[in-house]
Amino acid sequence: MPSRSCRLSVVAAVAVASFGATVPAQAFCGFFVAGSNARLTNHASQAVLLRQGNRTTLTLSNDYQGPPESFALVVPVPVVLQKDDVKTLEPTLFDKLDTLSAPRLVEYWEQDPCYRPPPGDEMDDLLDAGHGRASASHGVTVEAQFAVGEYEIVVLGAQDSAGLETWLKQNHYNIPPGAATALAPYVRDQMKFFVAKVDIHKVHRDDHGVVVLSPLRFGYPSNDLRLPVRLGLLNAPTASGQKQDLIVYLLNAASRFEVANLTNIFIPTNLDVSDEVRGHFASFYGQLFDAAVAKVGGKAAVTEYAWASNSCDPCPSPPLTPEDLLILGAESTQPPPGVSPAHGQQSRRWAPRDSWVLTRIHLRYDRATLAEDLVFREAAAIVGGREEVIPHPPSLTEPERAESNSFQGRYIIRHPWVGQVHCAQPTWNQWGEPPDGKERVQAGKRLDRTRIKTNTKMDLRRVVRTPFAPLQLPGHAAPRHGKSP
Repeated sequence: MPSRSCRLSVVAAVAVASFGATVPAQAFCGFFVAGSNARLTNHASQAVLLRQGNRTTLTLSNDYQGPPESFALVVPVPVVLQKDDVKTLEPTLFDKLDTLSAPRLVEYWEQDPCYRPPPGDEMDDLLDAGHGRASASHGVTVEAQFAVGEYEIVVLGAQDSAGLETWLKQNHYNIPPGAATALAPYVRDQMKFFVAKVDIHKVHRDDHGVVVLSPLRFGYPSNDLRLPVRLGLLNAPTASGQKQDLIVYLLNAASRFEVANLTNIFIPTNLDVSDEVRGHFASFYGQLFDAAVAKVGGKAAVTEYAWASNSCDPCPSPPLTPEDLLILGAESTQPPPGVSPAHGQQSRRWAPRDSWVLTRIHLRYDRATLAEDLVFREAAAIVGGREEVIPHPPSLTEPERAESNSFQGRYIIRHPWVGQVHCAQPTWNQWGEPPDGKERVQAGKRLDRTRIKTNTKMDLRRVVRTPFAPLQLPGHAAPRHGKSP
């Protein structure tokens, strides 16, 4: 893409966690167990799955709503994790992933149709806790025990789900109703259970007094790439019509991923929209998301982003660095070019040098629409959601296969040329910065997913200017006011 059209005003870059509801939606790939009778819920859950060879590194970021007592979370894992397998991360890395990959609203100004560009313008810092110990009770074995950050962690083995439920209750965890039934498939598969108890006195609170938990990262060998979500349904809201939202970021050195056991769709992209979307982007995107999912029966995994991790266009935030990838679990045993490992340092974990593929998949579900864990598989590279100078528009409102990935959810406010036309053969539909080179719209803030409201209803048929037949959107052109010579 020419450099003139790369420098764009990013109006908003938003990960919309709850669409069509004023109450935050809930999601999690494990379940919370509380130390009191108060019911805990979690919302706006995000997970990073980094796949390298046959090793999976899972990083979880979760908010919660509930009483200020200590509580815990439970996640099934395929192997016994030790202290070296578990780390806490700064929440800011999830903010970076979110902002980088979120569906975005951008703004273009049509350039002077008589302008002709000149040729060639184109974590190793962790707490040292004590040793683990093993014991058995009700068929439950404590396989490992250690502390990391604000978390006190035990890894449990269990012979039956009823025994595990009893063990948790006897250790003063008020587990959600139906836990034994939900735990049973994992016990049958001989999974272990990662239980991370939180000391509420060690956690960080934001300026509003809300507890902010450090993301937890743990890695393990696995033959396939999967995310356990069935337990999260135990924390689901019981009110009618409420759904859970889960955003999964998948990182792999070569491939994007899709869900093997669900219908996969792509968010409609490259849609021109009217200026009023500027003030209601969350509502607009929420309705578009719901319409796309409803088109396939209300049960789908929605790909919102698939791109090289070290680039973006336009960029609402800097792309991922090799250090970011290292923090999320990527590693290379080879030193950078020109650097020889010192004696005894052949096993040093060098930061990965190459770009990885970042895939963002968004799911909205409830107890009826998601009955099994998510299993992921590699998928072909795609392109879509980019600004193409010729032809215009539309430019790939649905993705096409490509040699490398560059797909994103992208929505455009356009300002047609309104100045004088001083040439006999004007070239229209060249888009970029404001004509005077000054930013006229400040980049929008990333929405606070814990307080987002999407109750403003918008008529997609009216505000979407690009025709999009799959959703029966007729589209309508923006008026042009350019003056001929």
